[in-house]
Amino acid sequence: MRADGGTGRGEGTGPGGTAAAGTGPAGTGSAGTGSAGTGSAGTGSAGTGSAGTDAAAGRGLLVVGDVITDVVARHAGPLAAGTDTTASIRTVAGGAGANVACWAAQRGAADVRLLGRVGTDAAAWHERELVAQGVRPQLVVDPLAPTGTVICMVDGGAAAERTFLTDSGASGRLGPSDWSDALLDGVARLHLSGYLLFSESSRDLVAVALKAARSRGVPVSLDPASAGFLAELGAERFLALVEGVDVLLPSRDEACLLTGLADPGEAAAGLSLRVPLVVVKQGHEGAVVARSGKVRARVPAAPATPRDTTGAGDAFTGAFLAALLAGAGPERAATEGCRAGARAVEQVGGRPPLPD
Repeated sequence: MRADGGTGRGEGTGPGGTAAAGTGPAGTGSAGTGSAGTGSAGTGSAGTGSAGTDAAAGRGLLVVGDVITDVVARHAGPLAAGTDTTASIRTVAGGAGANVACWAAQRGAADVRLLGRVGTDAAAWHERELVAQGVRPQLVVDPLAPTGTVICMVDGGAAAERTFLTDSGASGRLGPSDWSDALLDGVARLHLSGYLLFSESSRDLVAVALKAARSRGVPVSLDPASAGFLAELGAERFLALVEGVDVLLPSRDEACLLTGLADPGEAAAGLSLRVPLVVVKQGHEGAVVARSGKVRARVPAAPATPRDTTGAGDAFTGAFLAALLAGAGPERAATEGCRAGARAVEQVGGRPPLPD
């Protein structure tokens, strides 16, 4: 669950502020507030909107995942326990699933859609932010839980590493009742955020979505999303839950955790015996592409001067999927992913910047 981009509308338009298209998250946007599982925001309730020309041609990308309000705090020095630490703090739209969708759209993917769940407190704001990024939101509005919130503490040092404090809120309540097989109409690829596997209701949704995608021949990708939550879930349980996934996009830490191997190349190769295509994201060390138990490519990272590593993996995944949809092979797609990841770390937040 990660923050959004540095420039453009994401800046200065948080939940308490005035946005270009409304008056904050509870403003005048079109988000509905119906009973749990029935409210919707954006271009129609889940699965009922018009697919459009690109979707009719089977070119669409459906992302299912988290939509989160991020509070990003960049602190220059160590945290001073029990007292104050000076920081630069912003509130922005984020969420791993939402970020992936935004980067895919920014990288040219046609008809990018996002299924997620938000609270009444921020539904309209999140809808506007997604539409501004070129994403078609299918947001279920939960009247019983607030929008998920993450506090992102970013070290202002050279590594710009981030630590999250996560309250999944409404996002963790996304479930099978929010799914419609019609969401796959015109979709060429389905991407699932790994955060869906960390709550019971959204795990059930993953099973339903996977079954529907397999029945239609739609390839499915998944990003494990969090090494910490993954450790709590357990490697074997995770691998059982993702059976049927075509592409797995773990970070280095996640790949090593899933296999018990210290070397990311060996971890990628091992995982590719369980999932047809595995791409391990390694930050400044690039990416490893593996298939059928063998490393097929090692892709170098693009040069970057990090300011904030929040959302770098989401940027990689979004650009990778956009490249696959455009006809690129895995190695070329991983190269595009590395380029997007490098761009992401040079700004504050995890979404692509919007044009001025």
